[in-house]
Amino acid sequence: MQVTTARYGSWRSPITSEFIVAQSIGLSDVQLDGRDTYWVESRPAEAGRSVIVKCAHDGSVTDMVPAPLNARTRVHEYGGGAYGVSQGAVFFCNFSDQKIYRVGDGGPQPLTVDGLRYADLVIDHPRKRLIAVQEDHRASENEPVNSLVVVGFDGSPHVTLASGRDFYSSPRLSPDGRSLAWLSWNHPNMPWDGTELWVAELSTDGALTSERLIAGGAGESVFQPEWSPGGVLHFVSDRTGWWNLYRAAGGETAPLLSMEAEFGMPQWVFGMSCYSFVSEGQIACAWNHSGLWSLGLLDARSQQLRDLGIAGRDFSCVRAAADRIVVRAGAPDKPAAILQVDLPSGTSKVLKKSAPFPGAELQPFLSVAHPYEFPVGEGEKAYAFFYPPRNPEFSAPSGDRPPLLVKSHGGPTAAVTSTLDLRTQYWTSRGYAVLDVNYGGSTGYGRRYRDRLKGQWGVVDVEDCVKGAQALAAQGLVDGKRMMITGGSAGGYTVLCALAFHKVFSGGASHFGVSDLEAMTRDTHKFESRYLESLVAPYPAEAGLYQRRSPVHFARQITAPVIFFQGEDDKIVPPNQTEMMVDALRAQGLPAGYMLFAGEGHGFRRGDNIKRALDGEFSFYDAVVVKAGLRF
Repeated sequence: MQVTTARYGSWRSPITSEFIVAQSIGLSDVQLDGRDTYWVESRPAEAGRSVIVKCAHDGSVTDMVPAPLNARTRVHEYGGGAYGVSQGAVFFCNFSDQKIYRVGDGGPQPLTVDGLRYADLVIDHPRKRLIAVQEDHRASENEPVNSLVVVGFDGSPHVTLASGRDFYSSPRLSPDGRSLAWLSWNHPNMPWDGTELWVAELSTDGALTSERLIAGGAGESVFQPEWSPGGVLHFVSDRTGWWNLYRAAGGETAPLLSMEAEFGMPQWVFGMSCYSFVSEGQIACAWNHSGLWSLGLLDARSQQLRDLGIAGRDFSCVRAAADRIVVRAGAPDKPAAILQVDLPSGTSKVLKKSAPFPGAELQPFLSVAHPYEFPVGEGEKAYAFFYPPRNPEFSAPSGDRPPLLVKSHGGPTAAVTSTLDLRTQYWTSRGYAVLDVNYGGSTGYGRRYRDRLKGQWGVVDVEDCVKGAQALAAQGLVDGKRMMITGGSAGGYTVLCALAFHKVFSGGASHFGVSDLEAMTRDTHKFESRYLESLVAPYPAEAGLYQRRSPVHFARQITAPVIFFQGEDDKIVPPNQTEMMVDALRAQGLPAGYMLFAGEGHGFRRGDNIKRALDGEFSFYDAVVVKAGLRF
């Protein structure tokens, strides 16, 4: 192979945007029904349509949702938990009208009316009904009413089971059908701040009686209640500072295992699962230690946890039966896939890939994530994954250093993993280094690390991204004069703050990012409408602080070029926020790109738009930073 000498950032790569979009799908929401396995595929090639897929025991695969139906809910805007399946019956929420449909021989039939949204569907066969979270937008679009309701299989009018709290999630019916568990919480808490786990008995007519609080409160985040096959309630709680597994029995709660590891996640969407029962005494579970996930079996009686040794560092959507575990799994050298583990033999097989596993021709181009820690304060450290540039067809001139792209994740209460992402490889194979930062406030490192962002959004996250970039430059691993920062949603806010309040980065990209905290508080949807009270301060009492943390008021301090990507239908960060920033930067003569995508919301789902955004960001940096060699 002939190796060409060329500066970092100018290398040609076979990992093109066309290749990424054509080959990639999203995978989520695994469910088991007898011997069959179900999951949801988000398909960019079908305009981002979400399709429920059934994989039968014989290996045959069937789409359960015909086009143009789209199995996606908008409860909390982020959705999740858009379908339920039991004894072969499939019910799902359709995106365009948000109605619940039942899959039948004559095609899917709607069961509900306009103006209502549903999620977390639980099938109650004996009573011929669904139990679900309902979000009622008929009286108010900005402050809908959330509740737990039942919907009859025949579409009969719904009946409210529980109401009066701001939010509900995770209804779980006991195996004997006599009890229901659920989570609820009120403003200003987010579910990772504080939730309550409730249980009630179901009367003969299906109504709730004898409601009682099991766990949780304002300072305790409870996640994923589940009943064991024998009817014992289990849940995840961070009462010790770490999301660990507990059981509730005899009026008391007790930990199954105490570890400085996370067996839970921030509940941004419905239907999340980090554990599932193989049997009464054996639990399949995934846990996160220092940003890296493992998959194993927990013996509930002996409290012994055994790592299954499955190759991978990212596990979610955990479902189990007596003889198998099915999970969404990813690894540094493999993209996410639906993986089935056969428990008797210990073997595993892939049921569906989110992208083709790179063949021999692409393996030499792949940059594998390196866990990276760096100091951020007195005795504090932050975490990231570092990807050095890699392309066997190119080498850089002596003394050259690669440009750096710092990635700031959304949320901000979320985290990145080391799973192979072809979008990251797009950059590294072109001669960029990438630093994917889990700044203070990220999950996977315990509640104390998560709480570093309390009252400090726009400060801690920004400083961690800045210091991570500076640490790499000081080590000579990157070119300190060619460092860019990119992020989406909350990550876009971090980008704009970094450019407004620091002079470290030579350019940036904001993907549907927040620029005005006051506008976000006034205009955003119910789920996040009080989120900033913990991330920043109470509003409007601290309106001045909101203004001081809003990049839109400090556009004149930005001296680096910025490109913006925005969905026209975004309800979380409306286009007017982005356009205020674009206008302010252009007014002072800065290069400010702006790409507005019709038909897209908060995050891009259409393949052509994903391609345009990826190529647009690369071309922007290439023109105004990398080739120009400018330091703005």
